[in-house]
Amino acid sequence: MNEVAERTGLLADYDSGGRYCEMFGPPSMQAPIPHTQALRERLTRMSLEDLRERAHDAELELYNFGITFTVYTQKDAIDRILPFDAIPRPIPPDEWQTLESGVRQRVTAINRFLRDVYHERRVFNDRIVPPDVVFSNPNYRPEMEGLEVPFDTYAHIDGSDLIRDDDGTFYVLEDNARCPSGVSYMVENRHLMLRTFPDLIEDQPVRSVSNYGQRLRAALGEIAPEGVDDPTVVLLSPGTYNSAYFEHIFLAREMGVALVEGRDLVTEYDRVYVRTIRGLQPVHVIYRRINDDALDPRAFDPNSLLGVPGLFQAYRKGNVALANAIGTGVADDKALYAYMPRLIRYYLDEDPILPNVQTNLCREKEGLQYTLDHLDELVVKPVGEAGGYGITVGPHATKDELEHCRRQILDRPHNWISQPMISLSVAPTLVDGGIEPRHVDLRTFAVTGRDTWVAPGGLSRVALRKGSLIVNSSQGGGSKDTWVLE
Repeated sequence: MNEVAERTGLLADYDSGGRYCEMFGPPSMQAPIPHTQALRERLTRMSLEDLRERAHDAELELYNFGITFTVYTQKDAIDRILPFDAIPRPIPPDEWQTLESGVRQRVTAINRFLRDVYHERRVFNDRIVPPDVVFSNPNYRPEMEGLEVPFDTYAHIDGSDLIRDDDGTFYVLEDNARCPSGVSYMVENRHLMLRTFPDLIEDQPVRSVSNYGQRLRAALGEIAPEGVDDPTVVLLSPGTYNSAYFEHIFLAREMGVALVEGRDLVTEYDRVYVRTIRGLQPVHVIYRRINDDALDPRAFDPNSLLGVPGLFQAYRKGNVALANAIGTGVADDKALYAYMPRLIRYYLDEDPILPNVQTNLCREKEGLQYTLDHLDELVVKPVGEAGGYGITVGPHATKDELEHCRRQILDRPHNWISQPMISLSVAPTLVDGGIEPRHVDLRTFAVTGRDTWVAPGGLSRVALRKGSLIVNSSQGGGSKDTWVLE
């Protein structure tokens, strides 16, 4: 095989380990994939010492700028930077066109499904999805039944997690239709690349991601109450102790809107106002980064100190818009995920552009039995968790871990799904031992108002621990700049 022979300089000793590599392609190729040639040539001119030094400078910038997230442990809350890997991940234009179309198709189906669930419910009458998959979901909000939302858009900001297997096929691993995070790192990674590695990106035909804030602000303006020509938009945050607080600051700044907490807002006569030094000012659109339960103590959790009393009534009356809409969580449940290909065909009369990973529902007899019989071969996930928590990777688990997983499944089968272990593609990554392959995924970000726009690239997350398949920041993952080439 000539693959290794094509590698010189910084990448001379790199070996993908027989995996699909985002820099070199499948191991069966006789030469590296052509769209990475310019980047590879520039990398070969760098020394490992130079790469380490500049990567260290980039991470210092992240820390000094306060670009952090919070990891909660049993004892402490620890602010950490999201480790930045200096070697970017390029995506060719034809491949991106497929990914973009697939994400847009999926978001459209999700919004059609949510409209149907809270209104006509044809999806149940036509036996496309069992009703209990939705109605037993804690994210289902009966308060939303019959409530109209602008353009029938519920998931204004959606994050789709994509993976690529060893034969190069992309799959959707999960949907994030509530409050997907990570877009700030997508933009900041590009800024870091431009500042710290200008010689890698200079004159490269890379599509910009710097207009994400403008795109988001425009989409939020489109959903303002009827008759409001110059809407006031705010970003509602739980506050400084939230793990994604940096992102809240970043997005408010990028959109040019006020960052507020619940105590900054007040309702009067079913309208929402923000307290300012000039008195109360009307608010028309709220990009909320607060869970449904905490939004309004009068409508949901009466113990919430984060929300705004009376907000839901103002929302029902159409005097304020919320993004994302209340109740979108039923669409990113991992049990509902198994039905997404069917939902795409049902609502759009199209085949899915991006396939699902095969999924076994433990709530179903056959799925439960298959999971229990093949526990050591499968990845088992709780349906309602996020961030990589609660996952058991069968091939990597100990006997005790598998037995614990088995007991959990038998105790609450409806709470679990299983999937085959897909290896995930790898990308060259700077680690202590040099340049080594590490598994990556891709979180795309779609913004929907009247129409859907997908940010060109997204956040490539990388599992920094050798052999790990879990890329989540809370589980030790990092990120790369994602280059969508023109």
